[in-house]
Amino acid sequence: MAAKTLYLGPRLKKLRRELGLTQANMASDLDISASYIALMERNQRPVTAEMLLKLATTYRINVADLADEDADETSARLQSALRDPLFADIAIEPLDIEDIATSYPGMAEALLRLHTAFGEEQMALAARREVRQGGRDDATADPVAEARTFLAARRNCFPTLDDSAADMAAKLDTFEAMRAHIADQHGLDVRLSDDGLLRGGMRWHDYHRRRIHISERLDHSGRRFQAALQIAIMEQGADIDALVGEGRFSGEDSERLVRRALQSYWAAALLMPYRAFRKAAEDLRYDVEALAGRFAVSFEQASHRLTTLQKPGEEGVPFFFLRVDRAGNVSKRLDGAGFPLARHGGACPLWNIHQAFTTPGHIDAQLIELPDGEQYVSIARTVRAGGGRFGHPSVLRSVALTCSAQQMDRLVYRDVLHNTQATPIGVACRLCHRPRCIARSAPPMGRLLIPSRFRDSGVPFDFSAD
Repeated sequence: MAAKTLYLGPRLKKLRRELGLTQANMASDLDISASYIALMERNQRPVTAEMLLKLATTYRINVADLADEDADETSARLQSALRDPLFADIAIEPLDIEDIATSYPGMAEALLRLHTAFGEEQMALAARREVRQGGRDDATADPVAEARTFLAARRNCFPTLDDSAADMAAKLDTFEAMRAHIADQHGLDVRLSDDGLLRGGMRWHDYHRRRIHISERLDHSGRRFQAALQIAIMEQGADIDALVGEGRFSGEDSERLVRRALQSYWAAALLMPYRAFRKAAEDLRYDVEALAGRFAVSFEQASHRLTTLQKPGEEGVPFFFLRVDRAGNVSKRLDGAGFPLARHGGACPLWNIHQAFTTPGHIDAQLIELPDGEQYVSIARTVRAGGGRFGHPSVLRSVALTCSAQQMDRLVYRDVLHNTQATPIGVACRLCHRPRCIARSAPPMGRLLIPSRFRDSGVPFDFSAD
């Protein structure tokens, strides 16, 4: 088999500039013409094995140093982006993608940024269309919606933050280790404090006394998360600012929400390093409770982290996450899958995210089906926030972690779902056209009700299915 032709133009140019050489200087060192150096740097000539050896011996470098450590990641990101239906009719060979990532990294990065911006704009347009259809005033931008759009456009996955957190995870694997790190690096004393000082809060940076107070009401996973979050705030500003700078926000509130989300992302990545967590997820067949136990985090933290496993080339099962209260208000929505249900869902009472309130703390698995025939696996359980002492206010919410039923064989929940009938649900009553639904709270838009003068159909709103 013939060896693959090697083009290293951008990397050769980078090496030359790092060495402080002109093309003429390098040509003289390598005993070739300056024009040949120029041709190699423009990828108009390949770098031969002989030339690689000459570069290594002349400049005392390892041949591997010429390899772009980011090329494989860029190639994986490009492959992920090019799976977008937008490019479905374009035949692009994997080798071509590798060549682009290797030989034209600047062009590859430009394409990736454009694709991310395109996805963000598409989601924003969809949100504005929903506002118009619902008859609501869109004069004032919604910071929460803008923050959710920013995260969803990136599939709630930020590899730079994952890598940064993974580098520190081994030495900051306990609360005491984080406490010592904060003291050593920042001269701050981390203390567990009561409500009298924190006034109901979970964490307070007392700047003047150089102390970090963390609520003693928090359990072990909560204390670790707050310590990790404090480290993210103090040490990850540059990386987080760079990511925030990619967004287009209408106001400071949106930026603050995104920055807070990214700080929390880094903290979760410290507690649950990407590769270790993904491997454990595969080994445990995405058993959320078992994952929470292995990494000493809460059920909600483990569920949240599962939505982020979309690093190109190292993807896990694509999940989306929803958290609602008893009234059906959505307080958290995280989409690592790009499913319509993640953006619009949450209102159907037949979904187990609502039924979970009847059995607090119990994990329920459900196979659900939308009107378009798409089926999903939904894992739901209640979670409680607040409390921690008698009389302290707390709130009970329900979370659902959901993925396409096509992924069912990878899940431990398949064992109880593989022979079950899918529960038909809708996105919302006004948008759902399923006839004879006894749980319906409103008729669907555009449908006429059937007169009930002579017959009671037994459903709240009876309409023609035609």
